[in-house]
Amino acid sequence: MNGWQTLLYKEVLRFWKVGFQTVGAPILTAVLYMLIFGHVLQDQVKVYGSVSYTAFLVPGLVMMSVLQNAFANSSSSLIQSKIMGNLVFLLLTPLSHWHWFVAYVGSSVVRGLAVGTGVFAVTVFFGQPGFVAPLWIVVFAVLGAALLGGLGLIAGLWAEKFGQMAVFQNFIIMPMTFLSGVFYSIHSLPPMWQTVSHLNPFFYMIDGFRYGFFGVSDVSPWLSLAIVGSALIVVSVTAVHLLKIGYKIRH
Repeated sequence: MNGWQTLLYKEVLRFWKVGFQTVGAPILTAVLYMLIFGHVLQDQVKVYGSVSYTAFLVPGLVMMSVLQNAFANSSSSLIQSKIMGNLVFLLLTPLSHWHWFVAYVGSSVVRGLAVGTGVFAVTVFFGQPGFVAPLWIVVFAVLGAALLGGLGLIAGLWAEKFGQMAVFQNFIIMPMTFLSGVFYSIHSLPPMWQTVSHLNPFFYMIDGFRYGFFGVSDVSPWLSLAIVGSALIVVSVTAVHLLKIGYKIRH
């Protein structure tokens, strides 16, 4: 293996060795969401005509798990390496900033998809969502995981301690994920909140992903693809630039 492949393998192995915590725990959390929200709201929330609420909930929980764990992978890896001081060993290697980016974001995609697959395998027993457009499912899952992996990379470069990372996670990632339509269709919201939801890029990731299962969505999947793709380009360019200048990792 060459340099970036070795780093990618190391990052995948890092989360896989504690898979019970990094993969198993998020799956359990998603099941609890399904049990609670599915039981309470099954007969209260109507979405997409004949689609049951539990079936509607499955893709949302899967994508939420993909996004949150992709972000957690790259951000936690970088902040741990910075605090423990072993990041210096990577800085001594001839790896370019592109190698770093591909390895960290690539491992985030692997973790996000692994968790998402596990969540789907468990929650699908509560509701059968179907596979109307499988290609859209794959596209949005990969793009969403890459986008949050890149965002986690930026957060990991910026943060200097776990408290700063917790602020980023709890006040940005978590609210934007929960307010993106995971548990509801935005058409059920008042007009003002529908407008607010359209400003949330996480909404387009989840809505486009859900389209692949049902063939219907709150907005056009092509619009979602354009917005998610544009966001990915912006985040990727920013992350690569920060790696190139050694932002907060070269002193």
